[in-house]
Amino acid sequence: MTAIFSPYTLKGVTLRNRIAVPPMCQYSAVNGYTTDWHEAHYAAIARGGAGLVIVEATGVSPEGRITPACTGLWEDGQIQGMARVAKAIKASGAVPGIQIGHAGRKASANRPWEGDDHIPSDQPNGWDTIAPSAIAFGGGLSKVPQAMTLDDIQRVKADFVAAAQRALTAGFEWLELHFAHGYLAQNFFSRVANQRTDAYGGDFVGRSRFLLETLQAVREVWPEHLPLTARFGVIEFDGHDEETLAESIELARQFKHAGLDMLNVSMGFSTQNANVPWGPGFMVPIAAKVGREAELAVATGWCLDNPLMAEKAVADKQIELVMIGRAHLVNPHYPMQIAQALGVEKPASVLPEQYAYWLSRYHGSGTGSSL
Repeated sequence: MTAIFSPYTLKGVTLRNRIAVPPMCQYSAVNGYTTDWHEAHYAAIARGGAGLVIVEATGVSPEGRITPACTGLWEDGQIQGMARVAKAIKASGAVPGIQIGHAGRKASANRPWEGDDHIPSDQPNGWDTIAPSAIAFGGGLSKVPQAMTLDDIQRVKADFVAAAQRALTAGFEWLELHFAHGYLAQNFFSRVANQRTDAYGGDFVGRSRFLLETLQAVREVWPEHLPLTARFGVIEFDGHDEETLAESIELARQFKHAGLDMLNVSMGFSTQNANVPWGPGFMVPIAAKVGREAELAVATGWCLDNPLMAEKAVADKQIELVMIGRAHLVNPHYPMQIAQALGVEKPASVLPEQYAYWLSRYHGSGTGSSL
């Protein structure tokens, strides 16, 4: 058996393989509520054969959404729609996961295809943003956020806890905290975005405090038998990589001590001065280093949709799970494409029989009526 198609168990959850679909925003919600689009979209991807499907970044509060069209779990009424999504994923053979987060100073933005820039607060669908410090991200996201008070910090941590409890009620079995991509938690850790002089800023301990306290608070309500994970930007590619990565690894160690089960290793995206070395599998060595030195299970993605490269990353024990996003949008049955590329004897096993029989039987044969 290939490594990527071997089962993977974390806590009390077993994935049918090491292929995971990371959170990919659909920008199709209404007031934080899911729509028919979400149920159809996630069911289709789960049917394609991935072991884990993580629902898109879901706001823990209205102000925490990236855009007005993002999903939310800040009120009980949103549980029912999310429960249908979780049920659809599970019925298709994948483990249902969800990512919860707060967009911080990058919130109140237009959808990417509508500009991906800030919506003014005086417009009906815009709102004031908050962040560790009153520093704008810049570019199209030029709105200056309000610096959070200590009461704001406590409120947002409580919002994470409440959203986690609603995710559990909805039937999700895998929780990911969004601590990456220039959103609120990442900004607390960033030297650039966090200029606070109180207990939540300054040195490594201060800049790590919000992330650790949020994780600890969620760990208290999230069941021990279910995986608690986080997506965290361990590097900014801004010229300070060695120092940032060293601090990130130390924080990953503390995450583990606080009860984190896996780290989805990503980039910070906290500054516009980044020079990301885009290329096939470029995050794998970084993720492997984090996992090895923090002694923590890790996953990663980013340009890792080449079947041979993905298989090697898992087989060499550099990462436990391969996060493959865009390829699943191109082909929801991408796991079968991986299986065929790797010469798996029974690629049909990753698809429902209604598809697998025909795709396996006639793949490359040029025969069969109009198939």
